[in-house]
Amino acid sequence: MTSPVPVNLKDLTVDNITENVHAINSQCSSLRLKYLLERTVTHLHDLARETRLTTDEWMATLLFLTQVGQISTDVRQEFILLSDVLGLSLLIDSIDHPKPENSTEGTVLGPFHTHEAGHSVNGSRISQDPDGQPLLVVCTVKTVEGTPINGVEIDVWETDSKGFYDVQHADRTGPDGRAVLTSDDVGDFWFKAILPVPYPIPHDGPVGKLLQQLNRHPYRPSHMHFMFKKAGYDPLITALYLKNDPYETTDAVFGVKDSLIVDVQKVDDEEQAMRYDVELGTLLIKYDFVLVTEKAAADLRRKKAEQAMASQGRKFRFIDDLPVPEVD
Repeated sequence: MTSPVPVNLKDLTVDNITENVHAINSQCSSLRLKYLLERTVTHLHDLARETRLTTDEWMATLLFLTQVGQISTDVRQEFILLSDVLGLSLLIDSIDHPKPENSTEGTVLGPFHTHEAGHSVNGSRISQDPDGQPLLVVCTVKTVEGTPINGVEIDVWETDSKGFYDVQHADRTGPDGRAVLTSDDVGDFWFKAILPVPYPIPHDGPVGKLLQQLNRHPYRPSHMHFMFKKAGYDPLITALYLKNDPYETTDAVFGVKDSLIVDVQKVDDEEQAMRYDVELGTLLIKYDFVLVTEKAAADLRRKKAEQAMASQGRKFRFIDDLPVPEVD
């Protein structure tokens, strides 16, 4: 694709401004960045023209984004929250980490993941909340072919019984409701937690005000976060959601997927109770996670990208497995 030639940078109009911006940006040496900017500018300009966007409306948008940045901190990522409530986080994760059949689907990271949790051994108690309902979580990690994967690093985090993450408490003394575990020789990992509860995303800031204007509630269904990492495997960010939660079908950040909804069971035999050092009747969640190799994920991502590019009717090539327009 040949870069457009500026028409007249001193006489810009509604009709020619876009091609002139493209022409100036075409001097960028990164073909991928140039492509991203070309599409971003095109869509933004088309939005303005299509909606007849006013100066006041655009200024309100800029002030809103300014407020999103101002309220963001190391432990409160309001921009991630904004991306989440617009469905963009889930969309990008689904594009960047495509899943073949029989593998565990991904979902949103959320704004409250931290790197504070230390490594714990299997069987550890991750929550110190005395008001939470005790819960045993027993899981496996396997390949698509069913082979156990040992040595996988699993980052886990959840709220307390009131629906708050540890970083939301000003008086906290350290991480709670978090742990980093490792799958054992047969791909198993397990830990003691508390039963997840529904909770509202932070809605005292600009994103919360936006939800109010949209007549949307800020609640997330009961869930627990998981992040999996091991060399040679595509990273997996996912969560488990409790079945029949009142917000199961209206998650404020669009994170629920059918394959990630689980039943809460109970530890119902003495052998199981002894093995995991819990009382009979303790609430129980069991789940088998399935990871995808980096190569399989890369091949699938490339295949889907080629299909998407072909549907646009333009010629593309790939640099570092990312599409850029082919230059004529």
